[in-house]
Amino acid sequence: MIEKFKTLFFVKSSLVSLYLALTIPIPFISIDNLKIISIISFVLGLYLIINITSDYVETCNNKISYKISFISKILGKKNWEISWKDIKLIKSLPTSQGSKVFYFNTYKGEDYLVPQRVENFEKFLLNVSKNTGIAIDEISYISPLWTYKLLTLLSVIMIIGELFAFLD
Repeated sequence: MIEKFKTLFFVKSSLVSLYLALTIPIPFISIDNLKIISIISFVLGLYLIINITSDYVETCNNKISYKISFISKILGKKNWEISWKDIKLIKSLPTSQGSKVFYFNTYKGEDYLVPQRVENFEKFLLNVSKNTGIAIDEISYISPLWTYKLLTLLSVIMIIGELFAFLD
């Protein structure tokens, strides 16, 4: 049975709302000659940010796959697929912010980043553990969920402030 794990809603919402907070004023403050270009750029940028946050993971009994959008592919990201039997271990590395990132390490010596920003993360980890036999006790979200929620809230507050500023 194929299961799909989409990008975590709070990750998507934080990135989209931050983009909106930073770019909504541009069409309003641009000079008349650039208004149409700034509106087109705004819409194109919104399309791109929504598109690149639409990556997802698929699992089944045989393999795990990371699927990206066409735009992400153009920007240099790559799809990957690993057979469960090819995963030797999951190794961790510290981040500069004090968190940990995890990699699937294969018998061929290849490393693939474990997706840590997917919905139903606990179920995803259970699939990994069930299919590889590797303990997943240490694996968690790369950052606490409250950070994404806080970024979304601050971005929404910025958007509201910008709207009030331009409506007055």
